Amino acid sequence: MSDNGNSDFGAFLAGFVIGGLVGAAVALIMAPQSGEEMRTQLVARSTDLRETGAERWVDYRDRASSIVADARSQAAQTTAQVQEQARIVLDEGRARLRTHAADETGPETETAAQAAPATPEDDQENK
Repeated sequence: MSDNGNSDFGAFLAGFVIGGLVGAAVALIMAPQSGEEMRTQLVARSTDLRETGAERWVDYRDRASSIVADARSQAAQTTAQVQEQARIVLDEGRARLRTHAADETGPETETAAQAAPATPEDDQENK
């Protein structure tokens, strides 16, 4: 029985030594750089990140400016279209009103309605 005990102890000791050697090898491979190397690497990485951030900022700012310019242009076009449609509707309404007033009162009211503008805009259009 004592041979079996020595064999177990030898296996344990061999495993302990081999594990220690493997651990030491891994520690040497995975060891961090020296302080100076680490600082140099950090400075280089932060510089790269700063430059990338600056480039992206310019790209995003340019995109945003382009989108805002497009939105302003579309808003101006829509505003012009709405104003034109409103002007058409108002003109049609005025024409109908004048026609209706002329039909009810006779020819003398029609000439008075044509002579006097209905709104200040009509007055400006006639100038």
